[in-house]
Amino acid sequence: MRLLPVLADGFVDLVLGSACVACLRPGRALCPDCRDALPSGAAVRWPTPTPPGLVPPYATGAYDDALRSMVLAHKERRVLALARPLGDLLACSVGQALEDARCGAGAPVVLVPVPSRPAAVRQRGHDPTLTMTRAAARRLAVEGRTVATLQLLRLRPGVIDQAGLDTRGRAANLAGSMAAPSAVVRRLGERFPHAHVVLCDDVLTTGATLREAQRALEATGITVLASATVAATRLRDRRPKFG
Repeated sequence: MRLLPVLADGFVDLVLGSACVACLRPGRALCPDCRDALPSGAAVRWPTPTPPGLVPPYATGAYDDALRSMVLAHKERRVLALARPLGDLLACSVGQALEDARCGAGAPVVLVPVPSRPAAVRQRGHDPTLTMTRAAARRLAVEGRTVATLQLLRLRPGVIDQAGLDTRGRAANLAGSMAAPSAVVRRLGERFPHAHVVLCDDVLTTGATLREAQRALEATGITVLASATVAATRLRDRRPKFG
């Protein structure tokens, strides 16, 4: 065990009373051991049933254990220190999507976060998906990618919290709920005329949210390459289970 990080974590716990969200070890929000154990790769994880026309959805692992704890702590408890490791995981999904599509390292990439309900952003005090997507963009830039995060999508009024809704309920709740303002789309064309567009979200559940976001972008003529998430729910994954 590394001595300096352990001593630092003990000091953080003494002063702030924090602990690792995954293993509850006193100290930083994600201890070094749990961070080292995070997934290092990503793959396509199709939900079951798959919304017709959905672009390939990538995730780094199953939505349980450490990944679930990290997503919930960042989203609901505003543990902002998790934005960077979550962004690294999201960047892994984006990177795999680009590699599978054989996009050259010099090709510009635009990450489009799925919009959050304004009421949820106000209640949480931050927009976790946007924060995480920006962190992913920074990681990809360090790796040599030309990348930007653009909020191309707007959520129309009337969308309710998705928690507790089944596949049909989620699809009905989100149908026609997103739009891409023409002025924003025009700026995308001016700044990144040949960019690869990747949708970003934290968790893939039924695919309804990503499919609606994809529809809204395609309605303006934007081609979506893929979607990227940190995790995918196990019960809706028809591919082999995560190891």
